[in-house]
Amino acid sequence: MRIRTGPLVMALAVAVALTVTACAFVPSQPAAGKQRPEPARTTTAKATPTPHATQLAARGPNGTPVIGVAHSYWTGYYTTTFTEPAHLGPDHHALPARHLLTQIWYPLAGNPKSTTRPAPGPFPVIGFAPGFMQCGGPYGDLLKYWASAGYVIVTVDFPHADCEVGSAATESDLLNEPYDMSYDLARVLALSASGHGLLAGLLNGSELGIAGQSDGGAVVAAILGNTCCTDARVKAVAVESGDEWPPMAGQYFTRPTVPVLFSQGSADVINPPGCSVTMYLADRAPARYYLDLFGASHTEPYWGVNRYEQVTARVTLAFMNRYVLGQKTQAAVMSQQGNVSGLAALYLNGAGGLTDTYCNT
Repeated sequence: MRIRTGPLVMALAVAVALTVTACAFVPSQPAAGKQRPEPARTTTAKATPTPHATQLAARGPNGTPVIGVAHSYWTGYYTTTFTEPAHLGPDHHALPARHLLTQIWYPLAGNPKSTTRPAPGPFPVIGFAPGFMQCGGPYGDLLKYWASAGYVIVTVDFPHADCEVGSAATESDLLNEPYDMSYDLARVLALSASGHGLLAGLLNGSELGIAGQSDGGAVVAAILGNTCCTDARVKAVAVESGDEWPPMAGQYFTRPTVPVLFSQGSADVINPPGCSVTMYLADRAPARYYLDLFGASHTEPYWGVNRYEQVTARVTLAFMNRYVLGQKTQAAVMSQQGNVSGLAALYLNGAGGLTDTYCNT
């Protein structure tokens, strides 16, 4: 069941180690219940299989991997936890420190049987927001697919709504999550810029896209199009079966946004198609796309390797290549991969004859 709360209005500003556009929010007091303890200052790294392929793609002219081409890299996996400082919420209640478990998929320097060392960077970045009561795990095949193309994937697990919280999870904390995501990305970029550790020099902060599914889609939709939450570093946004979250402080789509891809299963009963269509029609982005997945449910296009997930993975990669990397030829790749007879259709800039129908928000 989706939980809705009434709006409150204020601006939240927290200093971080990296310069970030401040986000004005409507945080709510987190529900009582399980609190993630202060984390130990340890991290883990491991090599992981690359989905959808049993061997790497062809090399470039000089024998090097090609950024933007799936299966160019094996992928590695790394976890760490950042502590977002305590601060006052919009209603002047004290919000305690928030511990953000962060999962990172990255391109490997070689075969995962022999190394966990990252390939030489810097690489473009995709920040990812999971759905309600989820961590990055169910999306692993999708995220590793993007990482195999030379992207660093940064997934933030939201502290009061992830897979570890259990029955204490609350959607009301979604109001705080756009800032969580921006803060988390700032910390990861700072680690890369520091020149120390596994992430040293790995991330290119000027090539940043974000994506999110379900409630995570609502998080990135707020960063995309709500006046509360703009993050000026972001160059492209993929909203996957998301929606507008009514209690957010600001207003949606009052000005042009960065390029956006809305992906949506037509048989989704959690966030019905009307939720994505509403945003697609309201957005003023100079480039906005709608990927219509015929007969797909809420999670099919994003969990596991299946025909819908394969379309989503390929179209989203081409979208990020086009608008994060600036590769203009990838628009044609998006069209080729997104228009599959009986399975999917890709529409651009309000086309598609879609109607603003029921959304359960």
